[in-house]
Amino acid sequence: MPSAGRGAAVRLGAMDTLTHALSGALLARATASKDALPRSLPRRMAAGFLACAAPDLDFVIGFIGPVEYLLHHRGATHSLLLLPAWALVLSWLLAKLLREPGGWRAFYGVCALSLGAHIAGDLITSFGTMVFAPFSDWRAAIGTTFIIDLWFSGIILLGLVASVVLRRSQLPARLALAVLAGYVGFQWTLKQEALEFATAQARALGMTEARIEAYPRAVTPFNWTVYLSDDSMHRFAHVNLRREAVRELRPGDSFIARLDAAFRPVGEARWETRSRYGETPQTMALARAAWDSPGLAFYRWFAGMPAFDGITAGSTCVWFIDLRFVNPGSERVPFRYGACRDSADGPWKAMPRPATSVARPS
Repeated sequence: MPSAGRGAAVRLGAMDTLTHALSGALLARATASKDALPRSLPRRMAAGFLACAAPDLDFVIGFIGPVEYLLHHRGATHSLLLLPAWALVLSWLLAKLLREPGGWRAFYGVCALSLGAHIAGDLITSFGTMVFAPFSDWRAAIGTTFIIDLWFSGIILLGLVASVVLRRSQLPARLALAVLAGYVGFQWTLKQEALEFATAQARALGMTEARIEAYPRAVTPFNWTVYLSDDSMHRFAHVNLRREAVRELRPGDSFIARLDAAFRPVGEARWETRSRYGETPQTMALARAAWDSPGLAFYRWFAGMPAFDGITAGSTCVWFIDLRFVNPGSERVPFRYGACRDSADGPWKAMPRPATSVARPS
């Protein structure tokens, strides 16, 4: 995969690493003892910052290959079962790096808490985290929070700034953590609201067997994409749960405005469809053969909302996309994969779709 595509996949595979790191520093400050020496507190916060960012070192898997990235990202480094061992390794390394007089024992607790915070921060997104790796590849995902949530990050940053201003008090950090938990709880209620809207739509259409999902989107916690899916088709709409009128774009509007404008009031939702295997019998037969091939087993495991993404003209390459990562207003779509074969009887081989191939299927 080209480096740009790999980079995009890494960024869209998890909550951004800086937010993780800042949350570790905030947690370290909130859990520091009241009698912590002024000289030891910065080291503790630095340890929390680095430990909470550490699980994302698994991005290096992307340099081995795109398939390996999907198979192992948010795996062993994000495992609850391996957390005690990782905390021991990190506390020893950070004690050496930060020259902690108390040795690794002084950092073990904050490293363990920070690793737990990182896992929790990824769990609330939609990508999926293998919390029981290496013994299970089950991916847990609560799906309340978009991967880059400026409100989420802002709460953490404000808590850290307030902790600097009121450096003798634990209250700002603890209050920020409480607000953060409340914010995620609020997002959970919004997800239930989005699901209720989608359920009512499915009932109105007589889609009693539809799989109903809702995924958070960028800009505001009120932006959601809701899905009604069956074995052959995805029907979906981008909605803002509080908007009362369609947001009109004007010349010169920012990228953020373009992202936000795609989300319409629930009363004016615009429903779109994407096929799982194409539209014509010939296309569907070829797409199903590619989809069911051993080469795409990893993508069947990974993709939460798989959809047909076209057949390259003049070839036997069939492409698929995961609609979880299709964000309206953005042309960048990661995790696009397919299967190709050299002849009608040849084996299917998994391939990442080239970044220049952006045309939607006809």
